Order: sequence, then structure tokens, then C-alpha cells
Amino acid sequence: MNVAEAVGAVLASLGVRAAFGVVGSGNFHVTNALVAGGVRYVAARHEGGAATMADAYARMSGTVAVLTVHQGPGLTNALTGITEAAKSRTPLLVLAPEAASARSNFALDQAALAAAVGAHGARVGSAETVVDDTVMAYLAALLGRRTVVLTLPLDVQAEELPEEAVHAVRDLRAGPGGAHREAASRIAGPWGLTFPAERDTSGGDPEDLPEEPSDAMTRLAGLLARAERPVFVAGRGARGARRELEALGERVGALFATSAVAKGHFHGSPWDLDVIGGFASPLAAELVRGADLVVGWGCSFTMWTTRHGALIGPDATVVQVDLDPDALGVNRPVDLGVIGDVRETARAVGALVDGLAPAGDPSSRGYRSPGLAERIAREVRWRDVPYEDATGGGRIDPRTLTIGLDDLLPAERVVAVDSGNFMGYPSMFLAVPDGSAFCFTQAFQAIGLGLATAIGAALAQPDRLPVAALGDGGALMSVAELETVVRLGLPMVVVVYDDEAYGAEVHHFGPHGFPLETVTFPPVDIAEIARGFGCAAVTVRDERDLGGVAEWLKGPRDRPLVVHAKVTGDAPSWWLEEAFRGH
Repeated sequence: MNVAEAVGAVLASLGVRAAFGVVGSGNFHVTNALVAGGVRYVAARHEGGAATMADAYARMSGTVAVLTVHQGPGLTNALTGITEAAKSRTPLLVLAPEAASARSNFALDQAALAAAVGAHGARVGSAETVVDDTVMAYLAALLGRRTVVLTLPLDVQAEELPEEAVHAVRDLRAGPGGAHREAASRIAGPWGLTFPAERDTSGGDPEDLPEEPSDAMTRLAGLLARAERPVFVAGRGARGARRELEALGERVGALFATSAVAKGHFHGSPWDLDVIGGFASPLAAELVRGADLVVGWGCSFTMWTTRHGALIGPDATVVQVDLDPDALGVNRPVDLGVIGDVRETARAVGALVDGLAPAGDPSSRGYRSPGLAERIAREVRWRDVPYEDATGGGRIDPRTLTIGLDDLLPAERVVAVDSGNFMGYPSMFLAVPDGSAFCFTQAFQAIGLGLATAIGAALAQPDRLPVAALGDGGALMSVAELETVVRLGLPMVVVVYDDEAYGAEVHHFGPHGFPLETVTFPPVDIAEIARGFGCAAVTVRDERDLGGVAEWLKGPRDRPLVVHAKVTGDAPSWWLEEAFRGH
């Protein structure tokens, strides 16, 4: 067994389920070893797409995903996707072969490259250390919630393992049950690292709480007991804690909201304000601004979530709960930082609040009242906000388009959204069933990631209809991955909001009289291009054209559907106007 084979075998034994990549000579053997170990390998058409697929898969599956690339340009092609993953703290492991000689035209300073984009650099040093090196890189991704670039020097990949290292690989392969976890824990022990316990999704024993709640938890309980208008904002770190947050919210009369990446977390609750920040509906913004206590649960309070600070009232008390102490107060000052797992912290604080909260009808505590519940039901969704339909002249209003799609598409969907002027429409007019059904790769604000995001999300959530929402710019940047969608047989709906421009730049610079020839383009028949890849396609210019979508949904859905929507582009989207005010 050589080092390349050992890396693949170790990762498969540790429970890696999926790897994404483009194979060249440098990663050929390690990729084959992953496949031999039972890992599903998904071939992309470009390393940038592969990186984003892996990022989305990890986000939506809750597991470590693997990206495997060729040395040199394979790694540099993947960098934008790796950067997005690193900025989002995605547990992603990148297998990055390295040229054996500094004279090679493939030579790169891979450690510096990883550090430059915020990823953690690791390295397989030798055949003697390959098991330890690989396990530690995996643990760094898993436990550190980070993107790790694991360098695999080509000369080291070819080394044969000594007998002791072969036995270590066999230990990891040994089953059944948690033998691989035990072996990995033995290796990780000297580093002070352990595998997390299997997650209990049953809600647990209410008595199973920390014996000594922290002072910060006690202070948070007091703030909640006294608050008159509390709002909870769930971020990605709150995934899996809905039950606990809703129970605590019930005790104190809180309203619920999310950051964009956690959309759907409170779907179905009568107190759900949906996404706040630049995407917030007028009612949601009004209620968040009126809060006297705002608690962020696994939410980093970015400038987008707070509308550059304007969304939170000047007299509001702001609390941030996060497992990572370095995340507290990074994007805005907070009055109280609480270090802890969201789920366990909510349970512990709830027990403390029980002794402090006044008696009475919980449905009218805090911010809650029957009248407000009726108002939320009537006004909080963007589709319920009146607008003047701008459809005409062969172009459909993006609001009308997206409301029509929301009505047609099955509720069990997983939605992925690219970046651009259009992005608010699918983000806010398409509902999702829960917090595991919306994939929003926007930490790096890169256009062109949406289609690959949808592929990774679709593979992680195979029982849901995948929906990719793209602008024409991002669609054409990533068009090669349409072949991947077809090859994988994904029943995906790809919606292209086509305004024949980079709309954000048009609306940013156009009002100031700047020339726009560099950001506007002639018409492209995206539907015909999609048919060339083997997709079904329909062009939508008004609401009646959505009948083609309805026909496709009837079945057999044996080909992906591309909806080429010719959308109006005369005015910027509402969220873009908000963003411009913050610049």
C-alpha cells in the first residue's frame, strides 16, 4: 500500500461519504482509493464547480466533504470555491497534490495559498506519518469547522507504507460500529482532540443540563425575563436547535428571525419573521427595529444581517451566543457574549428563565399578542407586500415570476441561489420547508457558484426537488456544469433571471451617468444552450409561459429543466438599494 492509497482508505474509514473533483495525474490514485473505500466520487467539469459542490454538500449534509484536485492549476482553479468555504467555516478537506520539484511548472507555495484565503494548511509528510497526518487534517475540518488544504507531495504519494502504518490503516478499516472512531481518537488523543458525541435529535432529557450554568447564561436568562420585545435571530450555527429555541421563545414571548444562510429555520411558526437584514420585509424590519433585546444564536451579525447596523434599534440590548469565542463581537459590538453550543445553551437558559418569567398566558408574553400574530400572517411574506407588476414588452417582473414558481414547485424543495442583483427574489419569494433546505454561498460574494451549489445540495438532500436560481451572468460562467446535472440524472429546476447584464453594476453606476457597455450584453438563447446539454427548457416572458414548468412537473422529470426567464431590469431590486445605502 502506498501513501496515495492510504489517504483514500483512511478518509473512507473515517466516514467521508462524498468527494468532488476533476482528476488529473496528481490526484488519480488517491481519488481511486476513495472510490475503492466506498466514497461516492462526483466528477465536475471545472475545479471551481467541484469546490462549490463539495462546500454545499458539507453544509447540507452536516458531514465533512472532500475536494480532490490536480496539482498546480487544479488547485488554483478551485480557489474561489475554497475561499467561499473557508469564509463560511465549512468542514471541507481539500486533497491538493504538490509537485515534487520547485522547478516544475506546477510548483506553488500551497501553504501560503491556503493561508491567503483563510484555509488551514496541513501536509502528509511521509509514509510513516500518513495515517496520523490524514486523521489530524480530517479532525481539524470536523472539530474546527474549517476548510483544510491537505498537501500531498507527489514523491511522498508513491512511498510504500511500513508494516506498522499498514496495520494502522487496517485498524481504521476494522468494523463494525465505531471502531474507526476509536482508532482515530487514539491518534488524536495526544493532541487533545476527540470526536464529538453522536448528536441526539430527540430533544434529550430536560434534566440533563450543565450543573453550573455560566454567569453569562444567568445574565442572558435575566435579560430575557425582563425583555418586553425580544427577537431571536438564528444563524447557521443554530441548525438542529429549532425545538430548544422555540421552547425558550415560548417562555419569553420572542419573535423569530434568521440570517440569510439559515432561512427556513422557523418555517411554519406563527412568530416567524423569516430572513432579516437587507432581505427583510417591511414588517420584519419594523419589528426587529422595535426590539428591546436581540439575541443572535449561532449568528455573526454581519453588515448584511443588520443592514449596516441600521436594523437594530440604538437602545436595544444585543446578545450573541456562539460556540467559537473568536466570533463574539467581530462584526458589531455586543452587550453580552455567551460561549456555548446553541442547543444546549437554549436549554440551560430556558431552565433558568422558568424561575424568573412572570406567570400568565405565554401566547401574549413579550412581543407576542393575538393582533401581532394576525399581522405577521398577513404581511410578513414579501409576496404579500403589494407591488405594481412591471411585466410587459416581452419581459416578466421577477416578483411575478418567482411567486408563480413558488406556487408551482413542490413544497419539499432545496433551493440554492447565486449572487447578483436578482438574488433577493428567489431568496425571499421562494419558501423552503426548513433550515436544511436553503443553500446560500455568499460569504465571498462570488458570481457563478449557484449551479454547482445546487448540485452539492441536491446530492446531500436527494429526497427534495433541487432548485438553482441564477442570473444570466452566473449561469454563463458556470454553464459547463449543466452537463454534470444531466450526467448525474438530477431532476433539477434551473431558473435563470436574464436581464442581459451584470445588473448590480448597471444599477450601481448607471444613475451616475457612467457608460455601461462593459456590463451589458446582447441577447443569448440560454434555453437553446440548455437543450444542447440535454436539458428540457422553457423561455418565460410572462406568467402564461409558466405553463411549461407545470407540464415538466407532471413528470417524468427525467431531464433537468432550465427556465430561461427574460426579466425586467429597469430598476434595482429592493435589497440592492439597501446595500447601496450602506456603501
